[in-house]
Amino acid sequence: MLIRRATDNDLNKINDLLQQVLTVHHNGRPDLFKKGTKKYTDGELLEIIADDSRPIFVAENNGEVLGYAFCVFQQHLNNNILTDVKTLYIDDLCVDEQKRGLHIGSALYEFVLGFAKQSGCYNVTLNVWTCNQSALKFYEKLGLIPQKIGMEKIL
Repeated sequence: MLIRRATDNDLNKINDLLQQVLTVHHNGRPDLFKKGTKKYTDGELLEIIADDSRPIFVAENNGEVLGYAFCVFQQHLNNNILTDVKTLYIDDLCVDEQKRGLHIGSALYEFVLGFAKQSGCYNVTLNVWTCNQSALKFYEKLGLIPQKIGMEKIL
């Protein structure tokens, strides 16, 4: 398995994986997530693929994309209360539902950790929806711990 930066040629498979993520979120929170929509237009996705401040990594085997990790560099320079640490935020991590359990997600995560270290990051962060218990357990197994908790009251 090879992990590399996404290219324009990966667009269709990334769209398929984004749809899988949306379905999980819609099934867990149909009050918040629309069914059958796209997170990004193809144009927006191509812009992200080309943007070094928002790298997308894909895991592939024999030319088949098995999963991805969308990342975003974050830093709060000269903020009144936050330190200037550089963070790599994992905006989205997905492994094709047909390929789960093969440690592809773990490999993507470890790759992202190495990339973050090489890029001078202090930490790696991500958000996970509580309705996605399998993702929550996956991240806990990788050693991630809660940094902050978002709360809501539906009116």
